[in-house]
Amino acid sequence: MAFVPLADGELHYQIEGPVDAPVLVLSNSLGTDLHMWDVQMPAFTRHFRVLRFDTRGHGRSLVTPGPYSIEQLGRDVLALLDALHIERAHFCGLSMGGLIGQWLGINAGQRLNKLIVCNTAAKIGDPSVWNPRIDTVLRDGPAAMVALRDASIARWFTPDFSAANPAAAKQITDMLAATSPEGYAANCAAVRDADFRDRLGEIKVPLLVIAGSDDAVTPPSGGHYIQERVQGAEYAEFHAAHLSNVQAGHAFSDRVLAFLKAD
Repeated sequence: MAFVPLADGELHYQIEGPVDAPVLVLSNSLGTDLHMWDVQMPAFTRHFRVLRFDTRGHGRSLVTPGPYSIEQLGRDVLALLDALHIERAHFCGLSMGGLIGQWLGINAGQRLNKLIVCNTAAKIGDPSVWNPRIDTVLRDGPAAMVALRDASIARWFTPDFSAANPAAAKQITDMLAATSPEGYAANCAAVRDADFRDRLGEIKVPLLVIAGSDDAVTPPSGGHYIQERVQGAEYAEFHAAHLSNVQAGHAFSDRVLAFLKAD
């Protein structure tokens, strides 16, 4: 296991692929860890040096007192790049990771080559959605995380995928049950407070927006909103719910690779 020391703890990461290849950073969704990208790794590591990490509050990374902000999480990414002496990289983030990607595109575009944001929006939900979840998780702890896991299957995957791929769905949703309640609640606050609707035009790096046709959490309309406000941005949509990288699998990987390898 590899860790980068931050001012207040350690950030867990894995880096794989040819040492001389361009770097591609993968950023996990709320309630998962770096292994949510496992299905992409064989394809991505053929072409890129792939850097995955557990966002603060998730997996094996530090859990610090909340609430967090997307800026804080974005600065963790920059600290990771600095520690590994990576000047520029491609970045692909899903859901909360897509919010981090938007922050980086707006505030640190000079560190990015190309940007992919998946199953995300410039603003996700509102306090009436997030505050009760935060309160419940902080009150009930691990029991609340198990309840969230059981409810997440319908949000993260379409019924046909869950029925046909129960082991794959369970592998991902079990990540949620294993997430620190304090870390999860702190990240919920970061998602709650993020709003990039008035700043999307500041993203100047090449951008691909990916959506899931059956995503009730961040529907395609949110992806179109981003794509229409970033000059030259591309858009792709797959038959999927919220975790399109898992459900669309190889088709997702192929579309990302086509975007990253295009001149």
